[in-house]
Amino acid sequence: MYAISLGEDGAELCPLEPWQAEEFLNHVDRGREFIGRYNGLPDVVTDLESSRAFLQTYADRTAADTGRLYGIRTDGRLVGAVLFRRLDTAQGIAEAGCWLEPSAVGRGLVTRAVRAIIDWAVEERGIHRVEWWVAAANEPSIAVARRLGMTRDGVLRESYLYRGERHDEEIWSVLAPEWRAGAARPGQVPPDRP
Repeated sequence: MYAISLGEDGAELCPLEPWQAEEFLNHVDRGREFIGRYNGLPDVVTDLESSRAFLQTYADRTAADTGRLYGIRTDGRLVGAVLFRRLDTAQGIAEAGCWLEPSAVGRGLVTRAVRAIIDWAVEERGIHRVEWWVAAANEPSIAVARRLGMTRDGVLRESYLYRGERHDEEIWSVLAPEWRAGAARPGQVPPDRP
């Protein structure tokens, strides 16, 4: 299996495939409560069969060129993932997302991993706009959008029904020209970003 280095700390970005369902389920179990604060993944991946089905969904999306799923590994252990929930090459739009288990928080793993997949989407697939949809209360995820140089496009009030409660969602984005100009590089986030 191939891996893309995420830096000198040995973190790597790797594909996640259906044959890894048991490892994926173990990862979700380790972070079930933490991940589930804002992400419905733990409600979907509850056993080996549902884990395999989730991974197969993304294998199918990869084959259809409509989505991607990549694992984040530290010391060979799966600790999180980044993905394109939606990849529309005809329209040039992609929606990125992520999650981490608690042991991996605070090391910049998501920012580095999302940077790698945005580079790929913009440079290899011709994506013009990458979106980041996030619950308005999810401050760590909003911080990632800011570090990536994204602009907050707006708030969809009470648009996301999750576990019986309505939540506001923020939409952040970065456009290919901004990305290429370096707006999303470390230390170069424009001061006018909200």
